[in-house]
Amino acid sequence: MPVDVGLEKDGMIYQRAQYAKGGIGRRYWDYRDETILKHVPKGTGTLVEVGCGEGLLTEKAMKRFPDKDVSAIEPNPENVEICKSFGINVTEGSVYKLPFKDDSIDCVLFIEVVEHLDDPELALKELSRIVKPGGRLIMLFPNDGAVKLARIILLKFKEAYYNAGHVRQWTPRAARDIFKRNGLTVKNTKNMPFGIWPISVHHLIVGEK
Repeated sequence: MPVDVGLEKDGMIYQRAQYAKGGIGRRYWDYRDETILKHVPKGTGTLVEVGCGEGLLTEKAMKRFPDKDVSAIEPNPENVEICKSFGINVTEGSVYKLPFKDDSIDCVLFIEVVEHLDDPELALKELSRIVKPGGRLIMLFPNDGAVKLARIILLKFKEAYYNAGHVRQWTPRAARDIFKRNGLTVKNTKNMPFGIWPISVHHLIVGEK
């Protein structure tokens, strides 16, 4: 539920406010982020989250990897200011034109962004461009149907019917295909938390260049 560039300000749901509520939502959020960060290679020197939202995951990465160069790119000016207030090294920018040289980043995190994009092919091409040979791209996207059902069960009706600005529902197969088309070898995948995509909340895919 990031502050999406194309959404109305009125009624906006903020990530950090949701996280602060605690409960099962926060426990799952921590599980999701821990699973993501476990796939960051030990030899990583540069780690960038592209489309970091309010910076919760980037902040966790900074604390987990204090010896690494951790930064973020975010298109929304409000999110950029929120991130900066938490000491995150963030730059306002677009996934379609990243401010990095070719083959320059060890690991890129691309978490709950692809479903917002009008041109995911161009985005994956750009992400692949900046990843070093042998480096990793870690992408995660939601299963919108399962997410909505889970929120209804938990009586979170505002969140269940919230317009998060998603353009497309991605599937594990579509994710594998777009990775392969853009020079990324799929090294790992995971449906979270149940292992079966139709009833899982997220899909994680890890690619190496």
